Amino acid sequence: MCSEPAAYIFLQNPPGLPAIAVCWFVACLCGTKLVIDWHNYGYSIMGLVHGPSHCLVLLAKWYEKLFGRLSHLNLCVTSEMREDLAENWGIKAVTVYDKPASFFKETPLDLQHRLFMKLGRTYSALRASSDPLDPATERSAFTERDANSGMVTRLRGRPALLVSSTSWTEDEDFSILLAALEKFEHLILNGESLPSLVCVVTGKGPLKEHYSHLIGQKHLQHIQVCTPWLEAEDYPLLLGSADLGVCLHKSSSGLDLPMKVVDMFGCCLPVCAVNFRCLHELVKHEENGLVFDDAEELAAQLQMLFSKFPDPDGKLNQFRKNLRESEQLRWDESWKQTVLPLLVDT
Repeated sequence: MCSEPAAYIFLQNPPGLPAIAVCWFVACLCGTKLVIDWHNYGYSIMGLVHGPSHCLVLLAKWYEKLFGRLSHLNLCVTSEMREDLAENWGIKAVTVYDKPASFFKETPLDLQHRLFMKLGRTYSALRASSDPLDPATERSAFTERDANSGMVTRLRGRPALLVSSTSWTEDEDFSILLAALEKFEHLILNGESLPSLVCVVTGKGPLKEHYSHLIGQKHLQHIQVCTPWLEAEDYPLLLGSADLGVCLHKSSSGLDLPMKVVDMFGCCLPVCAVNFRCLHELVKHEENGLVFDDAEELAAQLQMLFSKFPDPDGKLNQFRKNLRESEQLRWDESWKQTVLPLLVDT
């Protein structure tokens, strides 16, 4: 309150309780314009815990609706949210799709090897299953660095690397992925020509311990699952090293899009994503990934995508090629092209 007033206050919602009213009040006192960036509705997230008819949820909805109308400018992340804000909230918003930061990109092979060796010290799934003949040669589950030349190559017969990022909540049902992995394991045991899988599931949340216990009870032979909490700089490197991403985000409102898929696409990583209302605004089925409704459909997609792994002419690499050719905007470029002109005009 004692510093020089800014021209704008930007607020991402959620969380907006009580931040929307606080920012609006400060904006009024300082002559500042309030901009709300709608990524979802806070009341809908509360509804996952308390139920949509709970008095606290209804109060939160009234609060968001009332103070949301007092902003100077509104941004939102999907066209369907823009329409919902206009029709049901009386709020006029501009759709600005999330874009990945510039550090989300494909990871060079030498950096992949360095990452696998680092993480392999803690997580056995990323370690080599056998030692190289030359003890000076470094080997991970996926890569090998030659002791003489220092050149890094991918191992023949390596497992496929599948990555999923989850908040371990009911909004992201990990049981779908776990059931699909079991079906994939069953296909391998029945003689299907499929690679073994290493599934890395990042994130933390209330259900992580529960599902970690379930994973330990499965005793999978051809699939290894590890659930690390990565350092911030390692997460984009992992996405840029993976073969396939899986998104379990379903959205409490059905109107937002999963940022984790945006980051995966920034790394040119194809995605299988669970279907919900406006996912089509981000994931183009059969173009940059696949959309599934249940574990059985996801298992069939995994079977199709990895049936000729690592065939460069396979479907998986076609999706990756499409992502490379899409010339996606990065966050800073998107800001300059879409948001900055809105501020200049006001």
